[in-house]
Amino acid sequence: MIPDRIIEQGTLTTDGARSAVEVRIPWYRALPASCISEVSFAVDGVQAPVESLRWTMNGTTYRLDELAGHADEWWFPLDSAQVSGDVPLADDGEEHRVDVELKLYIPYIVIGDGEVLRIEEHDTKTMKAGSMSGVLA
Repeated sequence: MIPDRIIEQGTLTTDGARSAVEVRIPWYRALPASCISEVSFAVDGVQAPVESLRWTMNGTTYRLDELAGHADEWWFPLDSAQVSGDVPLADDGEEHRVDVELKLYIPYIVIGDGEVLRIEEHDTKTMKAGSMSGVLA
């Protein structure tokens, strides 16, 4: 719904082996963490392995498979979350292409036979990487 605002410009960070970027919810209402179905993160075409992906919101970091059990943890439209993964990247002052794909369930929109709406949104931004020191990852 709001795909061009998923990636927050200027938030790419790296420690050389692991990279992270801040993201915003592509929906107009808050959703619980359990509604985050799938996440992908790539820098310069290098995809972070799914098992290395981490999701940080409200000060807590989760593996993606842990999100399904957190209906009590909410992602609000004005709050950033951070997605990080094993993507080697030099903090070299160069521009990097960042891709994030989010697949989210919208639990209050039933589309038939008890299924709820699932949205799939993608955003791409170009930005320089900063140092990951002091960043949750």
